[in-house]
Amino acid sequence: MDPAVCLGQPTVRGLRITVSVLLKLLADGKTAEDLLDLYPELEPEDIRQAIKYAAWVVSDRVLVVPAA
Repeated sequence: MDPAVCLGQPTVRGLRITVSVLLKLLADGKTAEDLLDLYPELEPEDIRQAIKYAAWVVSDRVLVVPAA
């Protein structure tokens, strides 16, 4: 991550495409093929790595929920 690129957000292979943009598009129902059409500079592995990165980020966080 580079603070000078996309406000320091995680990007794909140094491109100015953020992981969050890809994830939001996938969550909105776009397919990997749709993303490859929208962003021809992407490769299928870029999408897989973005998903793996997101899974790593959320699995690394521990939330403490107080007992009721």
